[in-house]
Amino acid sequence: MDWWKDAIIYQIYPRSFQDSNGDGVGDIPGIISRLDHLQELGVDAIWLSPVYKSPNADNGYDISDYREINPEYGTMEDMEELIAQAKSRGIRILMDLVINHTSTDHYWFRQSRDRTSPYADYYYWSHGGPDGTLPNNWTGFFGEDCWEFDPQRCEYYLHLFAKSQADLNYHNPAVLEEVKDILRFWLDKGVAGFRCDVINVLWKESLDSGKKRLALTGQERYISWEENHRILRQLREVLDEYQAFTVGETVFVTPQQARDLCAPERRELNMVFSFQHMECDQYYVKWLKRKFRPKVFFDCLTRWQRELDWNALYLENHDQPRSIPRFGSVRYWKESGKLLATLLLTLRGTPFLYQGQEIGMLDFDFQRIRQLNDVESKNVDRLLRRFHVPQKLRWRIISRTSRDNARTPFQWDDGPQAGFSQGRPWLGVNHNCASINLAQQEEDPASIWSWYKDLAALRREREVLRRGEFVPMEAAPPLFAYRRRLGEEQLTVLLNFSDDPTRVSVQGSLLRSNYPRERFEGVLQPWEAVILE
Repeated sequence: MDWWKDAIIYQIYPRSFQDSNGDGVGDIPGIISRLDHLQELGVDAIWLSPVYKSPNADNGYDISDYREINPEYGTMEDMEELIAQAKSRGIRILMDLVINHTSTDHYWFRQSRDRTSPYADYYYWSHGGPDGTLPNNWTGFFGEDCWEFDPQRCEYYLHLFAKSQADLNYHNPAVLEEVKDILRFWLDKGVAGFRCDVINVLWKESLDSGKKRLALTGQERYISWEENHRILRQLREVLDEYQAFTVGETVFVTPQQARDLCAPERRELNMVFSFQHMECDQYYVKWLKRKFRPKVFFDCLTRWQRELDWNALYLENHDQPRSIPRFGSVRYWKESGKLLATLLLTLRGTPFLYQGQEIGMLDFDFQRIRQLNDVESKNVDRLLRRFHVPQKLRWRIISRTSRDNARTPFQWDDGPQAGFSQGRPWLGVNHNCASINLAQQEEDPASIWSWYKDLAALRREREVLRRGEFVPMEAAPPLFAYRRRLGEEQLTVLLNFSDDPTRVSVQGSLLRSNYPRERFEGVLQPWEAVILE
Protein backbone atom coordinates (compact mmCIF):
# COMPACT_ATOMS: atom_id res chain seq x y z
CA MET A 1 0.00 0.00 0.00
CA ASP A 2 1.26 3.49 -0.87
CA TRP A 3 0.75 4.87 2.64
CA TRP A 4 2.81 7.93 1.78
CA LYS A 5 0.17 9.18 -0.67
CA ASP A 6 -2.19 9.76 2.26
CA ALA A 7 0.49 11.02 4.65
CA ILE A 8 1.70 14.33 6.02
CA ILE A 9 5.45 14.16 6.69
CA TYR A 10 7.20 16.42 9.19
CA GLN A 11 10.91 17.21 9.04
CA ILE A 12 12.83 17.53 12.29
CA TYR A 13 16.23 19.21 12.41
CA PRO A 14 17.35 17.52 15.65
CA ARG A 15 19.81 20.16 16.86
CA SER A 16 17.05 22.77 16.95
CA PHE A 17 13.89 20.91 17.95
CA GLN A 18 14.03 20.20 21.71
CA ASP A 19 16.92 19.93 24.15
CA SER A 20 16.27 17.56 27.07
CA ASN A 21 19.50 17.88 29.09
CA GLY A 22 20.39 21.58 29.07
CA ASP A 23 23.48 21.41 26.87
CA GLY A 24 21.92 23.71 24.27
CA VAL A 25 21.67 21.03 21.58
CA GLY A 26 18.40 19.35 20.64
CA ASP A 27 18.38 15.59 21.11
CA ILE A 28 16.41 12.37 20.64
CA PRO A 29 14.86 12.32 24.15
CA GLY A 30 13.70 15.86 23.40
CA ILE A 31 12.00 14.64 20.22
CA ILE A 32 10.31 11.84 22.16
CA SER A 33 8.97 14.38 24.66
CA ARG A 34 7.28 16.29 21.82
CA LEU A 35 5.68 13.40 19.91
CA ASP A 36 2.25 14.32 21.26
CA HIS A 37 2.61 17.71 19.58
CA LEU A 38 3.18 16.01 16.24
CA GLN A 39 0.34 13.56 16.78
CA GLU A 40 -2.04 16.43 17.55
CA LEU A 41 -0.87 18.24 14.42
CA GLY A 42 -1.83 15.21 12.33
CA VAL A 43 1.63 14.04 11.30
CA ASP A 44 1.94 10.53 9.82
CA ALA A 45 5.74 10.31 9.51
CA ILE A 46 8.86 12.11 10.72
CA TRP A 47 11.88 12.72 8.52
CA LEU A 48 14.88 13.08 10.81
CA SER A 49 17.81 15.08 9.55
CA PRO A 50 20.97 13.05 10.32
CA VAL A 51 21.43 11.77 13.87
CA TYR A 52 24.43 9.56 13.03
CA LYS A 53 27.84 9.96 14.60
CA SER A 54 29.49 13.03 13.07
CA PRO A 55 32.12 15.70 13.80
CA ASN A 56 29.44 18.22 12.74
CA ALA A 57 31.36 20.20 10.17
CA ASP A 58 28.02 20.31 8.34
CA ASN A 59 25.75 19.51 11.29
CA GLY A 60 25.46 15.79 10.69
CA TYR A 61 25.60 15.69 6.91
CA ASP A 62 29.25 14.69 7.36
CA ILE A 63 28.82 11.17 8.75
CA SER A 64 31.66 9.36 10.50
CA ASP A 65 29.68 6.21 11.40
CA TYR A 66 26.32 5.22 9.89
CA ARG A 67 25.64 2.66 12.64
CA GLU A 68 26.19 4.92 15.64
CA ILE A 69 24.19 7.81 17.08
CA ASN A 70 25.86 11.19 17.62
CA PRO A 71 26.41 11.32 21.41
CA GLU A 72 25.06 14.89 21.42
CA TYR A 73 21.70 13.44 20.41
CA GLY A 74 21.66 10.41 22.70
CA THR A 75 22.22 6.69 22.33
CA MET A 76 21.10 3.89 20.06
CA GLU A 77 18.70 2.89 22.86
CA ASP A 78 17.19 6.39 22.66
CA MET A 79 16.81 5.96 18.90
CA GLU A 80 15.10 2.61 19.32
CA GLU A 81 12.79 4.17 21.91
CA LEU A 82 11.91 6.97 19.49
CA ILE A 83 11.00 4.46 16.79
CA ALA A 84 8.83 2.53 19.26
CA GLN A 85 7.15 5.60 20.79
CA ALA A 86 6.40 7.05 17.38
CA LYS A 87 4.97 3.73 16.18
CA SER A 88 2.63 3.61 19.20
CA ARG A 89 1.20 6.93 17.98
CA GLY A 90 0.87 5.78 14.37
CA ILE A 91 3.91 7.79 13.26
CA ARG A 92 6.64 6.34 11.04
CA ILE A 93 10.32 7.33 11.15
CA LEU A 94 12.32 8.19 8.01
CA MET A 95 16.10 8.45 8.24
CA ASP A 96 18.22 10.87 6.22
CA LEU A 97 20.39 8.76 3.88
CA VAL A 98 23.57 10.68 3.06
CA ILE A 99 25.56 8.46 0.70
CA ASN A 100 27.16 10.84 -1.80
CA HIS A 101 29.89 11.55 0.74
CA THR A 102 31.13 10.73 4.21
CA SER A 103 33.09 12.66 6.78
CA THR A 104 36.84 12.55 6.38
CA ASP A 105 36.72 11.16 9.94
CA HIS A 106 34.96 8.03 8.68
CA TYR A 107 36.91 4.77 9.03
CA TRP A 108 36.64 4.20 5.28
CA PHE A 109 38.33 7.51 4.50
CA ARG A 110 41.05 7.12 7.10
CA GLN A 111 41.86 3.71 5.64
CA SER A 112 41.62 5.09 2.11
CA ARG A 113 44.68 7.26 2.75
CA ASP A 114 46.72 4.05 2.49
CA ARG A 115 47.02 3.14 -1.19
CA THR A 116 47.46 -0.55 -0.30
CA SER A 117 44.25 -0.65 1.78
CA PRO A 118 41.07 -2.43 0.61
CA TYR A 119 39.47 1.02 1.02
CA ALA A 120 41.99 2.77 -1.22
CA ASP A 121 39.48 3.54 -3.97
CA TYR A 122 36.34 4.09 -1.85
CA TYR A 123 36.78 7.80 -2.73
CA TYR A 124 37.91 9.83 -5.75
CA TRP A 125 41.65 10.43 -5.54
CA SER A 126 43.85 12.20 -8.09
CA HIS A 127 47.47 13.35 -8.40
CA GLY A 128 46.34 16.64 -9.90
CA GLY A 129 47.91 18.47 -12.79
CA PRO A 130 51.50 19.51 -13.39
CA ASP A 131 53.06 22.01 -11.01
CA GLY A 132 50.58 21.17 -8.28
CA THR A 133 47.47 22.37 -10.09
CA LEU A 134 44.07 20.95 -9.11
CA PRO A 135 42.84 17.82 -10.91
CA ASN A 136 40.10 19.78 -12.70
CA ASN A 137 38.22 23.09 -12.64
CA TRP A 138 35.12 21.92 -10.76
CA THR A 139 33.54 24.16 -8.12
CA GLY A 140 31.30 22.89 -5.34
CA PHE A 141 27.89 23.47 -3.82
CA PHE A 142 29.37 25.49 -0.97
CA GLY A 143 31.11 28.03 -3.17
CA GLU A 144 34.65 26.65 -3.19
CA ASP A 145 36.97 24.40 -5.20
CA CYS A 146 36.15 20.67 -5.11
CA TRP A 147 39.59 19.27 -4.35
CA GLU A 148 41.59 19.07 -1.14
CA PHE A 149 45.19 17.84 -0.87
CA ASP A 150 45.79 15.07 1.64
CA PRO A 151 49.42 15.09 2.86
CA GLN A 152 49.28 11.47 4.02
CA ARG A 153 48.32 10.00 0.65
CA CYS A 154 49.97 12.88 -1.28
CA GLU A 155 46.93 13.15 -3.54
CA TYR A 156 43.81 15.27 -3.85
CA TYR A 157 40.36 13.94 -2.93
CA LEU A 158 37.06 15.13 -4.40
CA HIS A 159 34.44 16.90 -2.29
CA LEU A 160 31.39 18.47 -3.95
CA PHE A 161 30.42 19.93 -0.56
CA ALA A 162 32.63 20.92 2.41
CA LYS A 163 36.26 19.81 2.38
CA SER A 164 35.51 17.44 5.27
CA GLN A 165 32.86 15.68 3.12
CA ALA A 166 34.72 13.38 0.74
CA ASP A 167 32.73 11.98 -2.19
CA LEU A 168 32.29 8.21 -2.36
CA ASN A 169 33.43 6.41 -5.51
CA TYR A 170 30.59 4.30 -6.92
CA HIS A 171 32.83 3.02 -9.69
CA ASN A 172 33.96 0.65 -6.92
CA PRO A 173 31.17 -1.99 -6.45
CA ALA A 174 32.20 -2.49 -2.81
CA VAL A 175 30.88 0.98 -1.96
CA LEU A 176 27.38 0.09 -3.11
CA GLU A 177 27.47 -3.13 -1.08
CA GLU A 178 28.42 -1.12 2.01
CA VAL A 179 25.41 1.14 1.46
CA LYS A 180 23.08 -1.85 1.07
CA ASP A 181 24.24 -3.12 4.46
CA ILE A 182 23.54 0.29 6.00
CA LEU A 183 19.99 0.20 4.60
CA ARG A 184 19.39 -3.24 6.10
CA PHE A 185 20.79 -2.13 9.48
CA TRP A 186 18.24 0.67 9.85
CA LEU A 187 15.32 -1.13 8.23
CA ASP A 188 15.84 -4.00 10.68
CA LYS A 189 15.46 -1.44 13.47
CA GLY A 190 12.03 -0.52 12.16
CA VAL A 191 12.45 2.69 10.19
CA ALA A 192 9.96 3.07 7.33
CA GLY A 193 12.30 4.49 4.72
CA PHE A 194 14.71 7.23 3.79
CA ARG A 195 15.05 10.75 2.50
CA CYS A 196 17.99 10.44 0.12
CA ASP A 197 20.41 13.36 0.15
CA VAL A 198 21.58 14.76 -3.24
CA ILE A 199 20.80 11.35 -4.67
CA ASN A 200 21.16 12.17 -8.39
CA VAL A 201 24.87 13.14 -8.19
CA LEU A 202 26.31 9.84 -6.92
CA TRP A 203 27.88 8.81 -10.22
CA LYS A 204 30.76 10.87 -11.59
CA GLU A 205 30.99 9.95 -15.26
CA SER A 206 34.48 11.40 -15.59
CA LEU A 207 36.81 13.76 -13.76
CA ASP A 208 37.44 15.92 -16.81
CA SER A 209 37.17 19.69 -16.47
CA GLY A 210 33.78 21.15 -17.22
CA LYS A 211 32.25 24.16 -18.90
CA LYS A 212 33.10 27.29 -16.90
CA ARG A 213 30.03 28.55 -15.00
CA LEU A 214 29.15 31.18 -12.43
CA ALA A 215 28.58 28.31 -9.98
CA LEU A 216 28.98 24.53 -10.04
CA THR A 217 31.47 24.30 -12.87
CA GLY A 218 31.68 20.62 -13.81
CA GLN A 219 28.06 19.76 -13.03
CA GLU A 220 27.55 18.13 -16.45
CA ARG A 221 30.05 15.44 -15.38
CA TYR A 222 27.94 14.15 -12.48
CA ILE A 223 24.29 15.26 -12.49
CA SER A 224 21.69 12.62 -13.45
CA TRP A 225 23.86 10.17 -15.40
CA GLU A 226 22.34 6.83 -16.47
CA GLU A 227 24.63 4.91 -14.11
CA ASN A 228 23.00 6.81 -11.25
CA HIS A 229 19.71 5.11 -12.17
CA ARG A 230 21.41 1.71 -12.03
CA ILE A 231 22.63 2.46 -8.50
CA LEU A 232 19.13 3.43 -7.39
CA ARG A 233 17.61 0.28 -8.89
CA GLN A 234 20.09 -1.86 -6.99
CA LEU A 235 19.31 -0.07 -3.75
CA ARG A 236 15.60 -0.46 -4.43
CA GLU A 237 16.03 -4.25 -4.47
CA VAL A 238 16.97 -4.05 -0.79
CA LEU A 239 14.28 -1.49 0.03
CA ASP A 240 11.58 -3.63 -1.56
CA GLU A 241 12.42 -6.49 0.80
CA TYR A 242 11.09 -4.23 3.57
CA GLN A 243 8.44 -2.34 1.55
CA ALA A 244 10.38 0.79 2.44
CA PHE A 245 9.71 4.31 1.18
CA THR A 246 12.19 6.72 -0.44
CA VAL A 247 12.08 10.36 -1.41
CA GLY A 248 15.10 11.80 -3.21
CA GLU A 249 16.63 15.24 -3.02
CA THR A 250 17.40 15.74 -6.71
CA VAL A 251 19.28 18.82 -7.88
CA PHE A 252 18.56 20.49 -11.25
CA VAL A 253 16.01 17.88 -12.39
CA THR A 254 13.40 18.55 -15.04
CA PRO A 255 9.92 16.97 -14.85
CA GLN A 256 11.03 14.36 -17.39
CA GLN A 257 14.06 13.44 -15.31
CA ALA A 258 11.84 13.31 -12.22
CA ARG A 259 9.49 10.89 -14.00
CA ASP A 260 12.47 8.69 -14.84
CA LEU A 261 13.48 8.66 -11.19
CA CYS A 262 10.10 7.84 -9.67
CA ALA A 263 8.04 6.02 -12.33
CA PRO A 264 6.75 2.90 -10.48
CA GLU A 265 7.81 0.51 -13.24
CA ARG A 266 11.44 1.72 -13.05
CA ARG A 267 11.78 0.77 -9.34
CA GLU A 268 14.04 3.62 -8.27
CA LEU A 269 12.48 6.24 -5.95
CA ASN A 270 8.92 6.81 -4.76
CA MET A 271 9.12 10.60 -4.95
CA VAL A 272 11.57 13.41 -5.59
CA PHE A 273 12.06 16.89 -4.19
CA SER A 274 12.34 19.28 -7.11
CA PHE A 275 13.81 22.76 -6.75
CA GLN A 276 12.40 24.83 -9.58
CA HIS A 277 9.61 26.45 -7.56
CA MET A 278 12.22 27.44 -4.95
CA GLU A 279 14.26 29.27 -7.59
CA CYS A 280 11.63 31.80 -8.66
CA ASP A 281 13.18 34.54 -6.49
CA GLN A 282 16.78 34.25 -7.62
CA TYR A 283 19.15 34.88 -10.51
CA TYR A 284 20.73 31.52 -11.37
CA VAL A 285 22.22 30.90 -7.90
CA LYS A 286 20.40 31.27 -4.60
CA TRP A 287 22.75 33.99 -3.29
CA LEU A 288 21.60 36.43 -6.02
CA LYS A 289 18.07 37.27 -4.96
CA ARG A 290 15.38 39.12 -6.90
CA LYS A 291 11.83 40.10 -6.06
CA PHE A 292 9.43 37.20 -5.67
CA ARG A 293 7.33 36.84 -8.81
CA PRO A 294 4.02 35.07 -8.15
CA LYS A 295 3.41 34.26 -11.82
CA VAL A 296 6.71 32.39 -12.13
CA PHE A 297 5.91 30.55 -8.89
CA PHE A 298 2.38 29.61 -10.06
CA ASP A 299 3.55 28.52 -13.50
CA CYS A 300 6.23 26.30 -12.01
CA LEU A 301 3.88 24.65 -9.52
CA THR A 302 1.30 24.10 -12.25
CA ARG A 303 3.86 22.60 -14.61
CA TRP A 304 5.03 20.05 -12.04
CA GLN A 305 1.44 19.24 -11.03
CA ARG A 306 0.58 18.54 -14.67
CA GLU A 307 3.73 16.68 -15.69
CA LEU A 308 4.34 14.53 -12.62
CA ASP A 309 1.70 12.18 -11.27
CA TRP A 310 2.83 12.65 -7.68
CA ASN A 311 4.85 15.48 -6.14
CA ALA A 312 6.77 15.91 -2.89
CA LEU A 313 5.26 19.21 -1.75
CA TYR A 314 7.32 21.61 0.35
CA LEU A 315 7.95 25.30 0.98
CA GLU A 316 10.56 25.02 3.72
CA ASN A 317 13.36 22.74 4.84
CA HIS A 318 16.71 22.91 6.65
CA ASP A 319 18.43 24.36 3.56
CA GLN A 320 15.91 27.09 2.69
CA PRO A 321 14.91 30.41 4.29
CA ARG A 322 11.48 30.56 5.93
CA SER A 323 8.49 30.72 3.59
CA ILE A 324 6.46 33.66 4.95
CA PRO A 325 9.09 36.39 4.31
CA ARG A 326 9.90 34.72 1.00
CA PHE A 327 6.54 33.87 -0.59
CA GLY A 328 4.13 35.60 1.77
CA SER A 329 4.05 38.86 3.72
CA VAL A 330 5.46 39.68 7.15
CA ARG A 331 2.93 42.53 7.31
CA TYR A 332 0.15 39.97 6.82
CA TRP A 333 2.03 37.35 8.81
CA LYS A 334 -0.93 35.31 10.04
CA GLU A 335 -2.96 35.56 6.84
CA SER A 336 -0.10 34.69 4.49
CA GLY A 337 1.09 31.92 6.81
CA LYS A 338 -2.34 30.34 6.57
CA LEU A 339 -2.47 30.90 2.81
CA LEU A 340 0.82 29.07 2.33
CA ALA A 341 -0.46 26.26 4.55
CA THR A 342 -3.53 26.02 2.32
CA LEU A 343 -1.37 25.84 -0.79
CA LEU A 344 0.81 23.11 0.69
CA LEU A 345 -2.06 20.95 1.93
CA THR A 346 -4.34 21.22 -1.11
CA LEU A 347 -1.97 20.52 -4.02
CA ARG A 348 -1.72 16.96 -5.34
CA GLY A 349 1.13 15.10 -3.66
CA THR A 350 2.60 14.42 -0.23
CA PRO A 351 3.03 17.53 1.96
CA PHE A 352 6.29 17.92 3.88
CA LEU A 353 6.18 20.36 6.80
CA TYR A 354 9.35 21.69 8.36
CA GLN A 355 9.58 22.27 12.10
CA GLY A 356 8.31 25.71 13.09
CA GLN A 357 6.41 26.16 9.84
CA GLU A 358 3.22 25.20 11.67
CA ILE A 359 3.51 28.26 13.91
CA GLY A 360 4.76 30.68 11.25
CA MET A 361 8.38 30.98 12.37
CA LEU A 362 10.36 33.64 10.50
CA ASP A 363 13.97 34.09 9.39
CA PHE A 364 16.65 34.78 12.00
CA ASP A 365 17.18 38.28 13.40
CA PHE A 366 20.99 38.05 13.62
CA GLN A 367 23.06 41.13 12.83
CA ARG A 368 26.49 39.79 11.89
CA ILE A 369 28.25 36.83 10.30
CA ARG A 370 29.85 35.65 13.55
CA GLN A 371 26.40 34.75 14.88
CA LEU A 372 26.01 32.12 12.16
CA ASN A 373 26.99 28.46 12.30
CA ASP A 374 26.31 27.43 8.70
CA VAL A 375 29.44 26.29 6.85
CA GLU A 376 27.95 27.29 3.50
CA SER A 377 27.30 30.85 4.67
CA LYS A 378 30.86 31.20 5.95
CA ASN A 379 32.31 29.86 2.70
CA VAL A 380 30.23 32.32 0.67
CA ASP A 381 31.37 35.17 2.89
CA ARG A 382 35.01 34.23 2.23
CA LEU A 383 34.32 33.98 -1.50
CA LEU A 384 32.67 37.42 -1.60
CA ARG A 385 35.54 38.93 0.38
CA ARG A 386 37.94 37.54 -2.19
CA PHE A 387 36.04 39.58 -4.80
CA HIS A 388 36.17 42.68 -2.56
CA VAL A 389 32.43 42.82 -1.97
CA PRO A 390 31.75 45.36 0.83
CA GLN A 391 30.80 43.99 4.23
CA LYS A 392 27.28 45.47 4.24
CA LEU A 393 26.48 43.95 0.85
CA ARG A 394 27.99 40.61 1.89
CA TRP A 395 25.76 40.52 4.94
CA ARG A 396 22.70 41.51 2.92
CA ILE A 397 23.33 38.61 0.52
CA ILE A 398 24.06 36.05 3.23
CA SER A 399 21.33 37.07 5.68
CA ARG A 400 18.66 36.51 3.01
CA THR A 401 19.97 33.13 1.91
CA SER A 402 21.70 31.51 4.89
CA ARG A 403 20.55 28.06 5.84
CA ASP A 404 20.60 29.18 9.48
CA ASN A 405 17.37 31.09 8.79
CA ALA A 406 15.55 27.77 9.16
CA ARG A 407 17.78 26.38 11.90
CA THR A 408 17.08 28.67 14.85
CA PRO A 409 15.58 26.71 17.77
CA PHE A 410 11.89 25.84 17.78
CA GLN A 411 9.84 28.45 19.66
CA TRP A 412 7.77 26.44 22.14
CA ASP A 413 6.84 29.29 24.49
CA ASP A 414 7.79 32.83 25.52
CA GLY A 415 10.06 31.72 28.36
CA PRO A 416 13.86 31.58 28.49
CA GLN A 417 15.32 30.27 25.21
CA ALA A 418 11.75 29.89 23.92
CA GLY A 419 11.38 26.64 25.89
CA PHE A 420 13.97 24.95 23.68
CA SER A 421 16.70 24.53 26.29
CA GLN A 422 17.65 25.39 29.86
CA GLY A 423 21.18 26.08 28.64
CA ARG A 424 22.70 28.34 26.02
CA PRO A 425 21.45 27.20 22.58
CA TRP A 426 23.96 26.16 19.92
CA LEU A 427 22.36 28.79 17.65
CA GLY A 428 20.60 31.95 18.79
CA VAL A 429 16.84 32.01 19.41
CA ASN A 430 14.85 34.55 17.41
CA HIS A 431 13.72 37.39 19.69
CA ASN A 432 10.23 37.28 18.18
CA CYS A 433 9.61 34.15 20.27
CA ALA A 434 7.75 36.44 22.68
CA SER A 435 4.98 36.81 20.08
CA ILE A 436 5.49 33.73 17.86
CA ASN A 437 5.41 30.51 19.88
CA LEU A 438 3.42 27.31 20.13
CA ALA A 439 2.05 27.83 23.66
CA GLN A 440 0.37 31.07 22.63
CA GLN A 441 -1.09 29.61 19.44
CA GLU A 442 -2.45 26.46 21.10
CA GLU A 443 -4.89 28.68 22.98
CA ASP A 444 -5.97 30.60 19.88
CA PRO A 445 -8.47 28.92 17.52
CA ALA A 446 -7.56 31.52 14.85
CA SER A 447 -3.81 30.84 14.98
CA ILE A 448 -1.59 29.46 12.23
CA TRP A 449 -1.13 26.31 14.34
CA SER A 450 -4.90 25.80 14.59
CA TRP A 451 -5.23 26.35 10.82
CA TYR A 452 -2.62 23.68 10.05
CA LYS A 453 -4.39 21.24 12.38
CA ASP A 454 -7.74 21.98 10.76
CA LEU A 455 -6.43 21.56 7.21
CA ALA A 456 -4.65 18.32 8.14
CA ALA A 457 -7.94 16.98 9.51
CA LEU A 458 -9.81 18.16 6.40
CA ARG A 459 -7.25 16.43 4.18
CA ARG A 460 -7.77 13.16 6.08
CA GLU A 461 -11.54 13.57 5.84
CA ARG A 462 -11.78 14.44 2.14
CA GLU A 463 -10.23 11.92 -0.23
CA VAL A 464 -10.47 14.44 -3.04
CA LEU A 465 -7.69 16.44 -1.32
CA ARG A 466 -5.47 13.37 -1.03
CA ARG A 467 -6.06 11.54 -4.29
CA GLY A 468 -8.02 13.88 -6.56
CA GLU A 469 -6.59 15.25 -9.82
CA PHE A 470 -5.22 18.79 -10.05
CA VAL A 471 -7.13 21.02 -12.49
CA PRO A 472 -5.63 24.50 -13.04
CA MET A 473 -7.99 27.44 -13.56
CA GLU A 474 -7.53 30.58 -15.62
CA ALA A 475 -6.52 33.35 -13.24
CA ALA A 476 -4.33 36.44 -13.43
CA PRO A 477 -1.62 36.84 -10.78
CA PRO A 478 -1.62 37.56 -7.89
CA LEU A 479 -4.50 35.05 -7.87
CA PHE A 480 -3.65 31.34 -7.95
CA ALA A 481 -6.70 29.15 -8.57
CA TYR A 482 -7.17 25.45 -9.13
CA ARG A 483 -9.58 22.60 -8.52
CA ARG A 484 -9.15 19.18 -7.00
CA ARG A 485 -11.48 16.64 -8.60
CA LEU A 486 -12.27 13.01 -7.79
CA GLY A 487 -15.23 11.50 -9.61
CA GLU A 488 -18.22 13.77 -9.02
CA GLU A 489 -16.59 15.52 -6.07
CA GLN A 490 -14.81 18.82 -6.69
CA LEU A 491 -13.20 21.49 -4.52
CA THR A 492 -12.00 24.91 -5.69
CA VAL A 493 -8.97 26.61 -4.10
CA LEU A 494 -8.50 30.39 -4.47
CA LEU A 495 -5.33 32.05 -3.15
CA ASN A 496 -4.69 35.81 -3.21
CA PHE A 497 -0.91 36.42 -3.09
CA SER A 498 -1.37 40.16 -2.58
CA ASP A 499 -1.74 42.98 -0.05
CA ASP A 500 -4.79 44.16 -2.02
CA PRO A 501 -8.33 42.77 -2.27
CA THR A 502 -8.96 40.76 -5.45
CA ARG A 503 -12.33 40.17 -7.14
CA VAL A 504 -13.08 36.79 -8.73
CA SER A 505 -16.05 35.43 -10.65
CA VAL A 506 -15.91 31.97 -9.10
CA GLN A 507 -18.83 30.93 -6.93
CA GLY A 508 -19.43 28.06 -4.54
CA SER A 509 -20.30 27.07 -1.00
CA LEU A 510 -17.61 28.19 1.44
CA LEU A 511 -15.78 25.27 3.01
CA ARG A 512 -12.81 27.17 4.50
CA SER A 513 -11.42 30.70 4.62
CA ASN A 514 -8.50 32.05 6.60
CA TYR A 515 -10.66 35.11 7.32
CA PRO A 516 -13.65 35.02 9.73
CA ARG A 517 -16.50 34.78 7.22
CA GLU A 518 -19.55 32.56 6.73
CA ARG A 519 -19.94 32.85 2.96
CA PHE A 520 -17.90 33.90 -0.04
CA GLU A 521 -19.22 36.74 -2.22
CA GLY A 522 -16.49 37.07 -4.84
CA VAL A 523 -13.84 39.27 -3.19
CA LEU A 524 -10.67 37.84 -1.68
CA GLN A 525 -9.13 39.92 1.08
CA PRO A 526 -5.34 40.45 1.26
CA TRP A 527 -3.61 37.05 1.47
CA GLU A 528 -6.94 35.29 1.75
CA ALA A 529 -7.19 31.57 1.06
CA VAL A 530 -10.61 30.13 0.24
CA ILE A 531 -11.75 26.55 -0.38
CA LEU A 532 -15.15 26.24 -2.07
CA GLU A 533 -17.35 23.27 -2.86
